[in-house]
Amino acid sequence: MQSLLEIVLSPDAPAPIGPYSQAIRTRDFLFCSGQIALDPATGEMRNATIEEETHQVMKNLFNVLKASGAGYANVAKTTIFLTNMADFGSVNKVYEEMLGTARPARSTVQVAALPKGARVEIECIACLA
Repeated sequence: MQSLLEIVLSPDAPAPIGPYSQAIRTRDFLFCSGQIALDPATGEMRNATIEEETHQVMKNLFNVLKASGAGYANVAKTTIFLTNMADFGSVNKVYEEMLGTARPARSTVQVAALPKGARVEIECIACLA
């Protein structure tokens, strides 16, 4: 039986740091794993400011989407994980700038910690049809 799940791997986004895929495509949907601000070229965090960190996260997410022929306009739902809800305004500003006119459904939650000391992580589900 042929698998309905296709692993998506973009060389322009950080390689997974654990046993997971950057994204999984199944028929007309793309499920993107959470992205943090790892620079795919160096493996180092880009997080001097929360704005720089969020910009790198969104860039990484975009590159995973692009590997499937998608973009922000295809995103139906995002989840933003923050270690400090006080960063919400700064993260939201960069998020809005990067998305352009796209307005996916969204949840934002505060978490105790994220990998590599990240302050923000974003995952998404996109429609490819």
